[in-house]
Amino acid sequence: MGAKKRPADAVEAILDQWRRERPDLDVGAMGTIGRIKRCAALLQRELDRCFSDFGMTRWEFDVLATLRRSGAPYCLAPTALFSSLMISSGTMTHRLKGLESRGLVKRVANREDARSMLVQLTPAGLKLIDRAVDAHVENEQRLLASIKSADLAALDARLALLLAALEPRE
Repeated sequence: MGAKKRPADAVEAILDQWRRERPDLDVGAMGTIGRIKRCAALLQRELDRCFSDFGMTRWEFDVLATLRRSGAPYCLAPTALFSSLMISSGTMTHRLKGLESRGLVKRVANREDARSMLVQLTPAGLKLIDRAVDAHVENEQRLLASIKSADLAALDARLALLLAALEPRE
């Protein structure tokens, strides 16, 4: 018995066009990267729907979740936040102002450095992110539920290899 034929997808149609027009090209990597990009876009659309159920955007969820997972008292320096989220300090300042105006975070004095402030989840921010994270985890599980656990484990292992190859060496 031969290998199972993989299901047709939008990326395969693009690859077929390239194979027809440029048979001299090896489009294998294009297929892999195209599928990763398409999966990322489709997954992000579903994740964004979940965040919007809580009146949040992706970046708001990311900021609140970063503070939440830092542990009590759910407080970080803005530098640690923007480094963790891979955004500029100017972008972080703008985002924090929006979250602050909604009462989800507050600025508090840094006891270790009187010249700086820290960002802390408010009780309302903590309540919101806890509810949103619960829904987010359920949503992610729903999105992957049709894939066998052994296949998910294999996919995760291979994606970890890809990530290791792509991430800059420290």
